[in-house]
Amino acid sequence: MTVSHDTFIGICPIWKDTMMLPTHALFGMLLALPVAVLAPEYAAVALGAGLAGGILPDLDLYVGHRKTLHYPVGYSLLAVVAAVGAVVSPTAATVGAALLLAAAASHSLVDVFGGGLELRPWEATSERAVYDHYRGRWIAPRRWVRYDGAPEDLLLSVGLAVPLWLHVGSPFRPVVIAALGVGAVYVASRRVLPQVAHLLATEVLPGRVSPSLLARVPDRYLDGAEPDDARA
Repeated sequence: MTVSHDTFIGICPIWKDTMMLPTHALFGMLLALPVAVLAPEYAAVALGAGLAGGILPDLDLYVGHRKTLHYPVGYSLLAVVAAVGAVVSPTAATVGAALLLAAAASHSLVDVFGGGLELRPWEATSERAVYDHYRGRWIAPRRWVRYDGAPEDLLLSVGLAVPLWLHVGSPFRPVVIAALGVGAVYVASRRVLPQVAHLLATEVLPGRVSPSLLARVPDRYLDGAEPDDARA
């Protein structure tokens, strides 16, 4: 029975994005920081919504990743409408909705500036970054951050975390530290993950995971995981 490398992606959901999920989560929280500082009565809902919105688009991991829940245009338009509603009638619900949509829009837009959809994105073989539903086509990756888990990805996470650490309190400080910790481990191991995925897919998971579950895994990475250059 052949098992796709995407099985491992389901186990390690920070993999296979243009930037690490911790970076997106921190970015979403940073968008909410001005609201948390200027309107502390909405701090918890604002930061929570920013965190959730930063994560939301990547819930399409198993079904059309970077297409099903990535809406760079749609989220942006909805975020503008929601922001107007929050200004006109500020409540926990309107503020939360505005920041959730703003963070989801930012995630979808920022993904354009990373790498493409491939097992080893440092090879820069894919021209698909994010699907634009409005124009009906894929947007090509800009690769300002070369790939998820690149050293510059971690540097970006650190830069996002500093103002958050200075201004947020419990329970969000532990979230900031956890995001940096997960990101650091991920960056350190990113180059060997294709080989780990190959080992899992060919030797570990078959016979231990339900065939019906494996049958639903996307069938994209069947060429094996060849050793990669360990340099960043």
